[in-house]
Amino acid sequence: MFSAFFPIFFTMFIVVDPIGLVPLFIGLTSRIPTKKRRGIISKAVLISLIVLISFVFVGKRLLELLHIQPGSFFIAGGIMLFIISLEMLFGKPSQTKVSDKEHTDHTHDNVKTIAIFPLAIPMLAGPGALTTIILYSGRYVAGGREFSFYELAFMLVIAIILVLVIAGLFLRASDLILRVLGETGVSVMERLMGLILAGLSIQFVYDGIVRLGFFPGLV
Repeated sequence: MFSAFFPIFFTMFIVVDPIGLVPLFIGLTSRIPTKKRRGIISKAVLISLIVLISFVFVGKRLLELLHIQPGSFFIAGGIMLFIISLEMLFGKPSQTKVSDKEHTDHTHDNVKTIAIFPLAIPMLAGPGALTTIILYSGRYVAGGREFSFYELAFMLVIAIILVLVIAGLFLRASDLILRVLGETGVSVMERLMGLILAGLSIQFVYDGIVRLGFFPGLV
C-alpha cells in the first residue's frame, strides 16, 4: 500500500509546493501581525482541505458527466503539470496559482480575504492540485495491483491532509525558512522539485496515450 501511496503523496506535495509558497506568503502578509497571520493560515488550510477532499469524490463523476475518457484527462493533466514544472524550473511566477493582478490586489486593507483568495484558492487548492486528484481518481495500478475507487479516495484524502498540514507548518515557519535557506535556497529547492514534476508529468502523458489504446500492447 505504501508503494502505491507514496507517488500520490509526492506528486501532491510537489504540485502544492509548500516551500515555493513561502516567499509568496511573506509578500502577501508582510505587514500583518504574527497572530493574524496564523489565523489566516489556519483558515486557508481548512478551506483548501474542504475543496480538495470534495473534489476527490466529485472529480471522477464530473469526467463521466462530461464524457471525458480518463486517458484524455491523463494527457491534458500531464501537459498542465509539465507547464507547472517549467514555471518552477525557470523561476517564473506561477500563472496556474496566482496572477500578477491577483497578487497585487490583496493589501492590508482586505486582510480577511487573503485566507480565501489567493492563499486557499488558487495557491493551495489550485488547478494543479485538482488535476492531480482527478488523475489519481481514475484507474490506478501499482505493484501489479489495480486499486478500487474507495482505496484511491482513502489514499488521496490522507495525502491531501498530510500535504496541507506540512504546508501550514511551512507557512507558520515562513520567516525562519527564508532566513535559513535564503531566497537562493528556496529557489534551488523549487527547481529540484520542478525537475521531478517534469518527469512525473511525462509519465502521465505516456499513461494517457496507453489508456486511449494507441499502444494496446503496452502496460
